[in-house]
Amino acid sequence: MNQHQEHIEHRAEELRREINLHNYYYYVLDDPLISDVEYDRMLAELKDLEEKHPGLKHSGSPTMKVGAPPAGQFEHREHSLPMYSLDNSFSLEEVREFVQRIKKQIPDADPYFWAEPKLDGLAVEIIYENGLFVAASTRGDGYVGEDVTDNIRTIRNLPLTLFYTEFFPEYLEVRGEVVIPRQEFTRLNEDKARKGEKVFANPRNAAAGSVRQLDSRITASRPVYFFSYGTGISRFKSGAGWQSQEEIARGLNALGLPVVPGGRICRDPAEVEECYREQLDRREQSDFEIDGLVIKVNDIGLQQRLGFTSRAPRWAMAVKFPALQGRTKLKDIQVQVGRTGVLTPVAILEPLNLGGVVVSRASLHNENEIRAKDLKVGDTVLVQRAGDVIPEVVRPETRERDGTQKEFVFPEKCPACQSPVARIDDEAAIRCLNMSCPARLEQQLIYFAGKQGLDIEGLGRQWIKVLVKKGLLCSPADIFRLSLDDLLPLDKMGRKLAQNMLDSIRLAAQKATLPRLIAALGIRHVGVETAKRLAANYKDLDELAAAEKNSLQMIEDIGPEVASSIAGFFANPQNRKLLEEFKEIGLWPEHAAAAGEDLPLKGKKLVFTGGMHNLSRDRAREIVEKLGGKVSGSVSGNTDMVIAGDNPGSKLSKARELGLDILSEQEFLDLIENWSASA
Repeated sequence: MNQHQEHIEHRAEELRREINLHNYYYYVLDDPLISDVEYDRMLAELKDLEEKHPGLKHSGSPTMKVGAPPAGQFEHREHSLPMYSLDNSFSLEEVREFVQRIKKQIPDADPYFWAEPKLDGLAVEIIYENGLFVAASTRGDGYVGEDVTDNIRTIRNLPLTLFYTEFFPEYLEVRGEVVIPRQEFTRLNEDKARKGEKVFANPRNAAAGSVRQLDSRITASRPVYFFSYGTGISRFKSGAGWQSQEEIARGLNALGLPVVPGGRICRDPAEVEECYREQLDRREQSDFEIDGLVIKVNDIGLQQRLGFTSRAPRWAMAVKFPALQGRTKLKDIQVQVGRTGVLTPVAILEPLNLGGVVVSRASLHNENEIRAKDLKVGDTVLVQRAGDVIPEVVRPETRERDGTQKEFVFPEKCPACQSPVARIDDEAAIRCLNMSCPARLEQQLIYFAGKQGLDIEGLGRQWIKVLVKKGLLCSPADIFRLSLDDLLPLDKMGRKLAQNMLDSIRLAAQKATLPRLIAALGIRHVGVETAKRLAANYKDLDELAAAEKNSLQMIEDIGPEVASSIAGFFANPQNRKLLEEFKEIGLWPEHAAAAGEDLPLKGKKLVFTGGMHNLSRDRAREIVEKLGGKVSGSVSGNTDMVIAGDNPGSKLSKARELGLDILSEQEFLDLIENWSASA
C-alpha cells in the first residue's frame, strides 16, 4: 500500500469516528458539539472518499444511513432468546402484589427494582458483532421476527459502530423500541395529508409503518428514533458482563447506544409508586408516547432464578397509565360501509389533542352502542384513547344539554347505494344487502390487495378509490386486467409509477398461493389461518366452492357459523362468476395438500432454528405446508422434527432434552428431494 492510499484510509477512518461521535452527541445527548454546516461538510467529504475508493465502504459507515433500493419482501429472522411480552397491570395495587410475589418466590433475597418509562413504539432486536451493526429484526411472534436490517440501519440516533469500552462485547443483541417524536409525528401527518395520502392513526403506527417499508430510503426519510431497554445474548472480551439492569443501561449508554430515558433504581414498593407518579406527571411533556412504567427485578442472577412463564418473564411487569381523556363536541355521526356490508357509525368530533395525537373521529361500533350510551348529535362528550391508541367515546355530558341536541336515526337505506339495509339474525350489526354496493366493492378491493390478501405493493387505498370512481375496477379480477392505457390518464400517475404498479400486480399474481387467494376473498370469519386449513383440504377454489356445510365442519376449528359463511359466499352467483373470471385471467393456484393425498408431513409439526443457507423462512414454511405439515415457532413435546441451521440457540438444546428428531438443513433438503422423487 502506498503512502497516498494509506493517508486516504486513515482520513476515512478518522471521519467515521468523528461523525459517529457527533451523531452520539446530537441524537443521544441532545448536545451538539459542532454546527450543522460543519457536520454536513464532514459527511460530504466521507461520501466523496468512499465513492472514489469503493474499497473503503463498509457496513459500519455513517454514509450507509441513507437507505437502499426496495427489497422484494422481508425474510424471517429467529431470535436466539425469545422476545417475550410483559404481563400488564392497571393499578398500583397490582404493583404491590407483584413485589410481594417476587419476595415470596425468592425469600432469601431482598431485591431492588429497575423502573423505566414504557415507550409506545415497535419492539426490535439489533445485533452487533465486534462493535459493528450487522442485523436487526422486529419482535414478530416473540420467536421469529421480520428481518429489517436495511431499514434499522438508517435510524438517525443509532450507531453503526459502538464505542470501545472496558466491557466491550464481541457479540451483542440489543433490544429496544423504535419511536417517532410527537411533534415529528404531527409534521409527518400534515405532509401526508397535503399529498392526499392516508395519515397515521398514532405515533406507534407511524413508527411501525416506517420500519416495515420495503424501500429503506423511505425509512431513512422518516423521523424515526431507537431507544434500548435490554439485551438478549451478549458475549464480552473480558469479564462476566453486566450483572444488573442498571449496569445494562449504563453499559449500553457507554457504548454509544441511546437508552430509554428516566430509568432508576427503586428499593421498595413505595419508591416504585413514587416513580410511577413522576412518570405519569411528565407524560404530557414527554417528546415520545409513554403508556406506562416497566418494572424489572434489577439483579440478573435473581431474574434467572425467577425465570419465565410460557409468554412473559416472572421478574418484570408493565403497569399501564390510565387512558388519556378529554371533552369535546360530537358534531355529527356518519355511517361507513365495510367490505361485508356492515354499516358502522363513526363519531365526528371537534378536534381534540390527547397526548399529542389529534382525535377527530371515533368508531361507535353499532346502533346498540349509540342507544346504550344515550349519545346525541351536538352533545359534549368525554373521549379517551383506550390503551393510548384507539379513540373511544366514553359518555355524553348530559347535564350540559340545552335542547339543541338531536337524536341520531340509523339509516334505513345504505348511504352509499341507497339499497335496503337489515339486521341479519340476532347480530348487532346492520348490513347493506346490495352485493354490488360501490362502498362494499371499494373496501373489498382494499382488503383483496392489502397485506391480509395478495399484498400488492403500490396499489393502496387511495389508488383503489380512484380506480373504482373511474369505473376501472368493478371486481377483484379487474385488477389483473389493468393496462398502461388505463392508468396513464389518471391524475398524479406518471409512466414509471404506472409501470411499477402493473409489475407489482403481475408479481402478486405469480406468487399467489391458494391460502392467500382464499384469505383475499374476504369471506366473513375466514382469516389467514382458516384459509390455510381450507387450502389443505381442497385442491382449488372449485372444490372449495362445491363443499357442503357438513364437509366444511369436519375441518379443524371450523364450526357451524364459519361453515355457513363459506357456503353462503360461494352460493352467491356473483362470487361464482368471480371464480370464472379468475380462471380466465390465469389466477388459479392449486394446493398440493389436498384432502385425499398421502402427504409425507401430514399432521407433523416442524421447528426451524438458526441461520439457513439455502432456505428463507418463508420458503421453508411454504415447503412444509405443501407437504401437509405445520411450522411452529417454539419447541414442545408436540414437535415432530427440528431443523437446525447455524447458531441454533436454545431451541436445539430443548429438542435434545425432549429426544426429538433433529435434522441439519442439508438433511432436510435431501429428505424433501427424496420425497419429490418418489411422488
